Amino acid sequence: MTPYGNRSGDSGVAAYECRADEIRLRFVGGDTIYVYTGVAPGSRHVQAMQRLAAAGKGLATYVNQHVRDDYEYTID
Repeated sequence: MTPYGNRSGDSGVAAYECRADEIRLRFVGGDTIYVYTGVAPGSRHVQAMQRLAAAGKGLATYVNQHVRDDYEYTID
């Protein structure tokens, strides 16, 4: 996984991994990986999250405001 840029300095996202129509996130203080896909929460959200991950800013806010627990599955 790629460490999240965290340009704001206070993000809850620690790392991410982008795949075709999928983004995997690990949050600060946890080991669980949350997998967001074209199925849940949908391709539009995944693409937005991938753009924010690459920019290193706004990803945690987006997750909290738009997708929260709408992930397809987790990896423990």
